[in-house]
Amino acid sequence: MRNDHVTLRSTAVFDLLAPRAPAVPVKVELRYDTRDPYAVVAAFRTGRAGWVEWVYARDLLADGLLAEAGDGDVRIRPSVEDPESVMIELNSPSGHAVFEASAQELADFLDRTYDVVLPGNEHLWIDLDDALTHLIPNDLG
Repeated sequence: MRNDHVTLRSTAVFDLLAPRAPAVPVKVELRYDTRDPYAVVAAFRTGRAGWVEWVYARDLLADGLLAEAGDGDVRIRPSVEDPESVMIELNSPSGHAVFEASAQELADFLDRTYDVVLPGNEHLWIDLDDALTHLIPNDLG
């Protein structure tokens, strides 16, 4: 486990796509924190309501830059129409959204995460004792 935690942040604008409507730009903050080295966070600005956060695997982002990836709530794939764009599809019980984002911006962010934690070394950043403390109630006994 490492104690020198790092949080990376990057701001981007994704286009929210809807059938028969112009794309709507949405401010997105991408975050990577070594305390959860397998995940990335995309926080979407939703106007007055604040931010909506989606957490998904860093590997999913990497895979989705190259080919269709994901079979759950988050799916990422290169755009068929524009090789410089990536499509991000989010599904939840409250709705469905498709965003178009810059492949280069996402790749640059991903590269920055690799500068901090190399793929395959994520386990070196996990504090299992701390994780177990949060999972197991302290009042046993």
